[in-house]
Amino acid sequence: MATFLIILTLLLVLFSAFLCWQLIMQQQLITRMLKNNDLTGSTQEPELVLTLRVIDPIGLAKRESKSARVLADKLPIMVRKMVYQEVMKELEQEMSERNIPVQMHIEYR
Repeated sequence: MATFLIILTLLLVLFSAFLCWQLIMQQQLITRMLKNNDLTGSTQEPELVLTLRVIDPIGLAKRESKSARVLADKLPIMVRKMVYQEVMKELEQEMSERNIPVQMHIEYR
């Protein structure tokens, strides 16, 4: 029984030493990568971006426009684009009325 415990202890010590070695290697790798990319001195804050998604653009178009009721079933992609363009135009108008400078664009994913 004592032999088994000694062997188990040695295995655990070896495994702990291996994990410690891996940790040291990983820290060295991160330090090298930061030095190579010169990211250590970077104090730039991340840019905040607001994302807007219309949940049901076809339903909104049908509700707001008579012509969209006809076009929505035949040309749904075009109607979605038109809804987003109109929403963007209205938001931009509202922001300009409140003197809030904004930069807006539509991003297709």
